[in-house]
Amino acid sequence: MSDRIDQTGTDSAREEVYELEARTVASILRAVDARDRDLLSSLMEPLHAADIADLLEQISGQDRADLIRLYDREFDGEILSELDESIREEVIDLLNPQVLAEAVRDLESDDVVDLVEDLEEPQQEAILDALEDADRAVVEQSLSYPENSAGRMMQREVVMAPEHWNVGQAIDFMREADELPEQFYHVVLVDPRMHPLGNVTLGKLMGTRREVPLKDLVEEVFEVIPADQDEEDVAYAFNQYHLISAPVVDSEGRLAGVITIDDAMAVLDEEHEEDILRLAGVGESSLSDSISETAKRRLPWLAVNLATAVLASLVIAQFEATIEAFVALAVLMPIVASMGGNAGTQSLTVAVRAIATKDLTGANIWRVLRREVLVGLINGLVFAVVMGFVGLAWFGNPMLGVVIAAAMVVNLVVAGFAGTVVPVVLEKAGVDPALASGTFVTTVTDVVGFFAFLGLAAMVLL
Repeated sequence: MSDRIDQTGTDSAREEVYELEARTVASILRAVDARDRDLLSSLMEPLHAADIADLLEQISGQDRADLIRLYDREFDGEILSELDESIREEVIDLLNPQVLAEAVRDLESDDVVDLVEDLEEPQQEAILDALEDADRAVVEQSLSYPENSAGRMMQREVVMAPEHWNVGQAIDFMREADELPEQFYHVVLVDPRMHPLGNVTLGKLMGTRREVPLKDLVEEVFEVIPADQDEEDVAYAFNQYHLISAPVVDSEGRLAGVITIDDAMAVLDEEHEEDILRLAGVGESSLSDSISETAKRRLPWLAVNLATAVLASLVIAQFEATIEAFVALAVLMPIVASMGGNAGTQSLTVAVRAIATKDLTGANIWRVLRREVLVGLINGLVFAVVMGFVGLAWFGNPMLGVVIAAAMVVNLVVAGFAGTVVPVVLEKAGVDPALASGTFVTTVTDVVGFFAFLGLAAMVLL
């Protein structure tokens, strides 16, 4: 028993290891209430920038404003880059302009671009004015690329070397450089026209004799990213080919910057989160959104769901006489619809994820579709037997059990079919399958489920 308690406690602690402790948050808020700047700094100092961003997102607007005004001298640029976009503008408005300028100057160019691209023009200007002229030009050039493109993701700070250099020359160059990127993983080899030719990892560089040519150390996997490529495709390439960093080139193939794995994985994480939210019909949202913003964002899809529910109700209305004759049908109808909806959602989720990861293609769509339909058939048969006995035991009518069993099989087969086909069709039509599939699949399973159940009942029971 004690071992079990210890294991449970260990699992609980492991789950909470990266969460802000409630007592830490409470201590920070007490320091803010007491206007104790020194205590606040000592409590905040051990926290990572991401943890401070989480703290600012979790507390109320008034507490957030009080904390920032008291802490502003210590505010770090990394905190801004970690903040959720929904409160980033608010925090920037609260910061002292001088503090904001110092915070922004410490960031890499890609972080500055990520920071300013979604801000209103006055706030953009405030941040750009804080940069040195050369840094401002770099950021403005990145902002000239399309939104959600590789050009917006890349950092302009790149460590590169001519293709004819050897290891010793590259090491001497880096040691003598006035400033290197805070984090980098490769030295990019370029030709005289600044076209990237290959990557050399720092590990190989530091573990090889000085006289060895750099071109003998280039990695086998070398992907070059066009600056106008969509960031979702960039993230896919990093995940698919296990990249650590990749050079970005302009329209003429010249080296323009580099994308590192942390930025690519951030995009991948955002895409996953976006897909989950869209499958639920809530779009982009966060816990810090206001009541009116949240209601406004959810209202359109609730209206669409209402319209589809009315369509399902119209199907039910066609069998009003059947339901009046067998009231038990009204009791069992939600079971058929619910099972179909859940089965459809399962197939839909698998299909949407496979489309996002480019695993579901024209080459395997029929195999996947056949699998989902057969899974629906098998599960339908299993639950048909269960519900057949339920119908017989509950209402004492064997034919009612047969009707709901048959309807269950039909609806689960259709659910597997619709859950796979609908997102594929929407994707081919240029519509985000994560955004619209759920409504269509639910409508199909509801309409088919009610029609099959009540139609069979009308034929068999009347």
